[in-house]
Amino acid sequence: QAQLVESGGGSVQAGGSLGLSCTGSGYTIYCMGWVRQAPGKERERLAFITSGGITDYADSVKGRFTISRDNAKNTLYLQMNSLKPEDTAMYYCAVAINCVDVSTTTYRNWGRGTQVTVSS
Repeated sequence: QAQLVESGGGSVQAGGSLGLSCTGSGYTIYCMGWVRQAPGKERERLAFITSGGITDYADSVKGRFTISRDNAKNTLYLQMNSLKPEDTAMYYCAVAINCVDVSTTTYRNWGRGTQVTVSS
C-alpha cells in the first residue's frame, strides 16, 4: 500500500467551502476516513466510508461535510461546506478500522495531513 497523500487544504472565510482529496493506491477494499486535529485539542473523528459506500459522520460535521471515494482514481474526498472557524485544523485521511460508528472507529496508515484555516 502506498503512502496516503492529502491535498486541497487552504484558507477560507467562514461560510465558504473547500474540497479535500486523499490519494493512494492499494486501499480500494478498505474503509477509509477523515480525522482532524486542532492545536491543543484531541483528534476528532469526522467521517468514514466503507468500500461499499456506507458512510457515517460526526455530529459536528453532519449536514456540512460529505465523504466520498472514487476507487478507479484511488482517491478519497471530503467536501466541506458552510465552514466555521472551529473547523480550523490539520485534516488527515487514514484507513479506518471497525467502521460501525464513527465515534469508535480507529485508524492506521495515516497521511501527513493538509491544513484548513477558516477565518471569521
